[in-house]
Amino acid sequence: MILGVSEGTGAAIARAVSRDLGLSVFGVHRGRHQPQADALEQEIKSLGRRAVFSIADASTVDGAERGAEAILAAAGPRSVRLLVHSLASASLGLFASGDQRQVVPRQIHRTFEVMAHSFVYWTQAILASDLLAPSARLLGLGNTLSESMIHNCGLVAASKAALEMYVRCLALELGPRGHRVNLLKFPTVNTPAVRKVYGEDAMDRIERVHRQMTPAGRMCTVEEVARFTCVLAGEAGEWFNGATIDYTGGMTLALADLLLHPHPDSTAR
Repeated sequence: MILGVSEGTGAAIARAVSRDLGLSVFGVHRGRHQPQADALEQEIKSLGRRAVFSIADASTVDGAERGAEAILAAAGPRSVRLLVHSLASASLGLFASGDQRQVVPRQIHRTFEVMAHSFVYWTQAILASDLLAPSARLLGLGNTLSESMIHNCGLVAASKAALEMYVRCLALELGPRGHRVNLLKFPTVNTPAVRKVYGEDAMDRIERVHRQMTPAGRMCTVEEVARFTCVLAGEAGEWFNGATIDYTGGMTLALADLLLHPHPDSTAR
């Protein structure tokens, strides 16, 4: 079950788990990228797997309950081996600027609903419908913003920090039942959502900066994130639980090195 399946990281994970793990994919998206979702659905079906995508607001309690009902009707009880939370819709802004850049309560509530609370809503819904298969894996997706102070991303960072705490709590609660709950933290990847936020013209600069921010000298890819998700969903990932998994490629190490030994051609600001 993939929340946010139509494009970007969610779509890459859908491809990987259907191809490499032989899983059918049940996904939810908001319908803003319908052609991409339709193409992905056909791609998964061409592999001989089932693909059932629905358009809904997956961030609400009602959306989670309706989604669980749909999965139960389509696949039956104890059919969900993997739940991936790949929802992203957040407001950028400051908390105390006193002007139009200041986020308002409505934006705060909505960001936390999408980026954090919905992970709990879906967990509760699929548990209530007896949908979790034995040794099911629940995976939240995080980023490095929860450890940074980018001036207008405080709300995103706070919601990701909340998601991390939800993961830890749920890991304690579901661990005795044989399930595993983790958070996969990875750096910026080149997705349609990132290009929309920063603008197509900024991607060359972002890639140049990331060449200095990571020891590998390049950006991470959605395909790499997807392949590692397959590891977590397989037998090799059995002992991960309640973990915030650092998949940043050593970004913090490179940043510390840059502070001590600035590169003469650094474009980071």
